[in-house]
Amino acid sequence: MIFTRSKHFTKTAPKDDKMENIVLKQDIEGLIDDCNLYECFENKTILVTGATGLIGSLIVKSFLAYAEKSKKKIKLIAVVRDRKKAIDIFRDYLSDFIDIVELDIVSKEINFEEKVDYIFHCASRTASKDFVEKPVETIETAIYGTNNILKFANKKQVKAMVYLSSLEVYGIPQLGDEVSCLDEKQYKYLDPMEVRSSYSEGKRMVENLCVSYSVEYNVPVKIARLTQTFGAGINYNDTRVFAEFARCAVEGKDIVLYTKGETVRNYCYTIDAIRALLYIALYGKNREAYNVANEDTAISIYELAKRMSNCSQKKIKVVIDENNNLTKMYNPVMKVTLNNAKLKLLGWSSSYSLEEMIKRTFDWMESSKGYLSKC
Repeated sequence: MIFTRSKHFTKTAPKDDKMENIVLKQDIEGLIDDCNLYECFENKTILVTGATGLIGSLIVKSFLAYAEKSKKKIKLIAVVRDRKKAIDIFRDYLSDFIDIVELDIVSKEINFEEKVDYIFHCASRTASKDFVEKPVETIETAIYGTNNILKFANKKQVKAMVYLSSLEVYGIPQLGDEVSCLDEKQYKYLDPMEVRSSYSEGKRMVENLCVSYSVEYNVPVKIARLTQTFGAGINYNDTRVFAEFARCAVEGKDIVLYTKGETVRNYCYTIDAIRALLYIALYGKNREAYNVANEDTAISIYELAKRMSNCSQKKIKVVIDENNNLTKMYNPVMKVTLNNAKLKLLGWSSSYSLEEMIKRTFDWMESSKGYLSKC
């Protein structure tokens, strides 16, 4: 384990001329200005796993931005696999408020003396390709990594731990024209004999592991089931569909679908997801799961691709290519949205429409390559 205190670094100058910083800065500033929940974390220590991923990095950045603006003490411990990558991601946020811990949580337990109050466990494999080509590693990351975090949470007697799960735990509903809107108790079928189920089954098993630790050891763990989440902050080369669509449209390339794009789901903007995680950490019940999704964003994969293609400054089209070996990476057709009524009871609400999500994602992606969108 490599434990690096950020005060050993020299903070690099912000790139104020780049839109990527403007877009993300606006998002984060809007979040901390509109959300008074950050006050509840003052003088607390927060550990975030998967801190270089999309959600983990934004959790860290939002807390650091609040600490800097409010001049209140909040300590962040960012657990990462690649310290150099983390330093680059947090280069504009490095301060005495953050420590970066380089650690493979799958093979090693966390072991340090510092007090920890809250844990956001975001570490997970997210590439669909891995679910098929590296299913063992996908399962091990989920189960062994989370078990080590739960042991640590128990040892530290944390106030709360939030585990980031997925809509994929619900499985595959019977195919039909109707879209299933699922609450937290409506599970469908998962085929354990399909290797693509490694991700979904791993998430299901870990949810039960979290509940088991809570029952047996009284670990205060809550579960956030996120739908697909995108927005400012996504890696330009992210392989998930929303990033692939946006990247193609920004670069003026045809969007290629390897299925007919019939799957329907709803989405959530990154900042709305971060706000939801704060509500769950503070007000969610132990051993309970909460759907994190914007119910008003339900759309098929094909229609999402069409909307993103319409934002391109260049004339591009959506192409369906099912004659390939990539279809095995994807789940069968799913027409599922998540009911967020339970999360709303905690006080959460979404702030970004699907149109705004697409527009701000484009602004972010364009800033990386210098393209302009007509959205």
